[in-house]
Amino acid sequence: MNEQDGTQPSTKQGRSPNTDTANINNAKQASATQRPANNDAEGWNTFWKERGQPWRTEPEIDEERQKYLDVRRSIKPDIVNGIYPFKDIKLSRADVEWLLATHENGRGPVDWSNEKTLHEHKGLDLRGADLRQLNLNGLPLTHLYGGLDQAERELATEEQMEMAGVHLEGASLKRARLERAVLSNAHLEHADLFRAHLVRANLYGAHLERTNLQQAHLEGAYLLKSTLTDENGIGPRLVRVRWGNADLAVVKWSQMKMLAEDYAAKQKKHNGKAIDRATRLERYELAVRANRQLAVALEGQGLNEDAARFNYRAQLLQRKVFWYQHQFGQYLFSLLLDLLAGYGYKPGRSFIAYALVISLFAILYDLLGTHLAWNETIVISMTAFHGRGFFPNQFHPGDPQAVIAALEAFVGLLIEVTFIATLTQRLFGK
Repeated sequence: MNEQDGTQPSTKQGRSPNTDTANINNAKQASATQRPANNDAEGWNTFWKERGQPWRTEPEIDEERQKYLDVRRSIKPDIVNGIYPFKDIKLSRADVEWLLATHENGRGPVDWSNEKTLHEHKGLDLRGADLRQLNLNGLPLTHLYGGLDQAERELATEEQMEMAGVHLEGASLKRARLERAVLSNAHLEHADLFRAHLVRANLYGAHLERTNLQQAHLEGAYLLKSTLTDENGIGPRLVRVRWGNADLAVVKWSQMKMLAEDYAAKQKKHNGKAIDRATRLERYELAVRANRQLAVALEGQGLNEDAARFNYRAQLLQRKVFWYQHQFGQYLFSLLLDLLAGYGYKPGRSFIAYALVISLFAILYDLLGTHLAWNETIVISMTAFHGRGFFPNQFHPGDPQAVIAALEAFVGLLIEVTFIATLTQRLFGK
């Protein structure tokens, strides 16, 4: 599969190289008296906006740090020995901003909206860099190199691929532009990618355990061998993810016991304090949506077995929603549907219920003194279960056995209707 297949989003960002160069030169020519104090966050925001770099928020790093980063940037990558410009270097947001602004002799960030320069202009090489816990919100990181691309991986060992992965554990990348970013074997555990643009991103073997991918754009993303679950089988946050034509068949969904939304909903305390009822209700509602949306995406790609599992999870979570909404009638009915047929996803439960009811009533007939053999009580029980009446030679309408038979017929009808209704809903969506 071509890792760069995908669709280009309608949203655009970035500027032309000439504009970026002019902006950077203007910034360099600005005198020290024009620059805000380091602790003037609002002043720096205004300062960068005036210079056409609205994504910058931090004070510019000093000349000594600039020289150090410039020397590091000149290091030639060596995949065999795991050598990269910023491997194992702890970078700050201010460092990354300066590297972006001065990237490729002042051309600046890659312009996603320009298809021509998108192929000619490569992004920052941050392979192996330490960006843990950083606030990188909104940064233009299009075509970032945070791992080996497809051609490089074909000649690399597993160890070499792992050494190249950028470290973004716990980093905040909300609304970051990561289109076509190479993030193979990247460490994104617990990272926040809320509304991040990962269109056509290469996420081969990426570590996405407990990552927040809510409302992220993953159209055309390459997910082969990516890890979405932690050691407890808990996946990332996926509510309102835009999968587009990303191939979901390459993900091992069977390893995922629950989404992060499910796990959050089940928590009764946060930082040692009890979570109030309204918050828990909100979390359960979010978990229901996440599971249903994922199931729809999986069904769209023919992954029906995986979709069924997440649909079933959504039904279980919806039952908890009924409980917190004090809709106890719906809660009990939902519980009954689960016990008898697993909402249509576990039809074997209906057969178990059938066998139990037949056996229970057969025992009752025997205890009431019908003087029948065990196989005969089974036949009578099965006949009564399906509403076919009873045998007059054994007992009459006024006998206790007849009352039991009528009760069994009612229970049988309830089980049959429940089974048919839930199975029809699952198979035909009605």
